[in-house]
Amino acid sequence: MWQSYFNGLIVTAGLIVAIGAQNAFVLAQSLRREHHLPVAALCILCDIILVSVGVFGLAAVLARSPLLLEITRWGGAAFLLYYGVVALRRAARPQSLKEDERNGSRPLRRVLLAALAVTLLNPHVYLDTVLLIGTLGAQQPEPGAYTLGAASASTMWFMILALGGAWLAPWLARPLTWRLIDLGVAAMMFAVAAQLIFAA
Repeated sequence: MWQSYFNGLIVTAGLIVAIGAQNAFVLAQSLRREHHLPVAALCILCDIILVSVGVFGLAAVLARSPLLLEITRWGGAAFLLYYGVVALRRAARPQSLKEDERNGSRPLRRVLLAALAVTLLNPHVYLDTVLLIGTLGAQQPEPGAYTLGAASASTMWFMILALGGAWLAPWLARPLTWRLIDLGVAAMMFAVAAQLIFAA
């Protein structure tokens, strides 16, 4: 059970802890103190729903087809290796997270709609959250524990951004910080890929 939990935690953390529109949006809301906690909660809820759909929907399909299970196992390993290489390439290039510093408060409904758009209109969310995380989760001995691990990673990351945005901003603006994060992401992706490759 714990291996499934930590696999969900590691894979999800590796995919969401990267510079992207959603992270930049949550951080910007935190810096402005503009509905940052509801925004973080919405992002967490979306992640949990998408991961659950991926894990339990794909689990039912894969259980009926050993060949498809084998294909997804090797496909998932290949994608994790690719994502690890991408993270290593990002670590080799200077980058930073630039947050929006506009002034003025917007209505909660408008901010939440913007957060939904940033989250659900990004095609990568379906590739990463539903397909990749879901496929890997469907192969776990305990898919429920894996889903809980994924939810834990999402909850921790978005709450860190929401609650610690102002405090973290100086560090998140440094290229060295993101280099270290990307090196850690690459190591996690390679470790989980190895588990899939060498699985009995």
